Amino acid sequence: ANALFNIWIKYKPRLPEWYYNEKLLKVGDSLTQIKEYKLALLQCYGRYLQQFISVNLDDIIDDVHRFKSTFFPNGFRDKNAALTFHALQERNVCIYQMVCSSDRNLQNQESLQTCFNVLSSLRLTMQVALPQENLCWLIYNGTIHIYTICRHLMMRGQSAKVLEYLLWASICMESSIPLLSVHYLTWRATLYTAVCQCYFDCQAGIHGEIFARRGLIKIDELKQLENTSSSLENSETKKIFREATLKMSVMIFKRAVFESRRKPKSYFRPKLKVSLKEAKNLSWPRTTTERLLTEMFDGAAAQFLAILEALSDSSRHVLHPTPPVPDEIEIRDVISELFFAGLEILSGKLTLNFQRLLYPVMQMLGEKGVSGDAAVKFIKLAFSYEEWDVFDSAIEFVVNFLQAQDDPTWKKAEMELKLLTLMRPLLFPRKFKHGFSISENNTKEARMPDGSEKKEAFRKGSLKHGEPSHDLMILATTVFSCVSTSKQNIQPDKEILVDVIMFLWQKCKTGLQRIQKSGSDCLKYIHKYKAYQWVHVLWMINEVIPKSSIADTNVVMFAEVTLRLSAILENVADS
Repeated sequence: ANALFNIWIKYKPRLPEWYYNEKLLKVGDSLTQIKEYKLALLQCYGRYLQQFISVNLDDIIDDVHRFKSTFFPNGFRDKNAALTFHALQERNVCIYQMVCSSDRNLQNQESLQTCFNVLSSLRLTMQVALPQENLCWLIYNGTIHIYTICRHLMMRGQSAKVLEYLLWASICMESSIPLLSVHYLTWRATLYTAVCQCYFDCQAGIHGEIFARRGLIKIDELKQLENTSSSLENSETKKIFREATLKMSVMIFKRAVFESRRKPKSYFRPKLKVSLKEAKNLSWPRTTTERLLTEMFDGAAAQFLAILEALSDSSRHVLHPTPPVPDEIEIRDVISELFFAGLEILSGKLTLNFQRLLYPVMQMLGEKGVSGDAAVKFIKLAFSYEEWDVFDSAIEFVVNFLQAQDDPTWKKAEMELKLLTLMRPLLFPRKFKHGFSISENNTKEARMPDGSEKKEAFRKGSLKHGEPSHDLMILATTVFSCVSTSKQNIQPDKEILVDVIMFLWQKCKTGLQRIQKSGSDCLKYIHKYKAYQWVHVLWMINEVIPKSSIADTNVVMFAEVTLRLSAILENVADS
């Protein structure tokens, strides 16, 4: 930082102003590419903007007139206007990235407020630049930054607050003539989808469906315009329109599949004519839901995507499974039919296509496969809704495919499914009496040489009656193996990992309290009641937390685990 500061001070008087400013921002861009956001902000973008204002920029984000007069005193035709817009936008990006570096999960209120300030600043910059067609690149980049930040905030339960910014980004794409071309339609449809998902997160599904239908109209208008201007429609253009239409259709289906079946409370509900077990041997479409899928979507891959989106609920967590909440029998029937249809697609109608896609909705109509990520998500949803028959059938099918993949990145999905399988008898001990036994080969599988035979992650060993402590040991040993023997990018999903560790820690507390209460007889108590397994579990928890970055999520738990382990070891040493 000091070296860069000295360079700017030394060369500023010697260089033409336009050349100095241009190089200043180029250096800032290079620094952001290597993720040196603080240095880029202070020594490049911030230094450039100092020539306009000495007060805090956040103080004027609500005053468009003051914003214009401060940063663009010579109007937008000034040769430095584009540089100023670029510096303003990149400044916001750097601030957001710095917040993520210090508080990735946005747990602090200050971090959240900073993110919303950044969104407001981006919106103001785009508002001022929008009338200038030559600045369409700034509008496009601004929508990307807004989408990225909003998606992050949506994961933190802030959908209601980010909705206005996603709406703004969508309208900006429609208001800039250069961005109305087919080339940008895929991105515009992605923004439309994010808006719809915000509405659904806010329990305003009707508005989500209305906005999706509006999106379909906009797509159709562009298609008609394209057909008028060009008699030939190439395959790439057709693909773009099909993708965009699919995204909107999925959002419409998300509500329509349920609303079309709702009945008034006073309505007499007769028994279903055909149960799902009886329908299993019928030909597709077998249920009302499958008929709607067939009407709205041409390919099985698109149908599977629609099923995933219809079942997805931001308020649900994988390891906090609950059955469908609504009292309406019809809604429960629809959910069961969706899983019924999804299982049929997954196991019979098509084969898995193991490709990682940037957005799940990029899976094209007519492709003979669904993404591996989509298949894993379906199993997680089945676990979340307690659809155990579907879970058992799907996991066997998908795991066989996962184990056949040579790509190590699929180990992550395999780990997650294994953890779900091990958690089930612990969450529902009365329903599932048995857990997987774990052998020495299983726990050390990641350390085996490359030339060794491939081990089955879900081998069926000898099953014992599921004593809680025994199942806990299996789970703890497995999660320890997953984290300690894997690279950082091949660890289970953080949400699942956090829930598993929290579960283990809560189960450990009771046994650990008894050990500590024994005082000087600590060692005798451990041997008499075989309480050493609790100490072993606690040690594994203590090892997993720092290696998986869970400490960032729950610092208090990490401190408590470490202190409890230290206290027990001290008591053992004194015994």
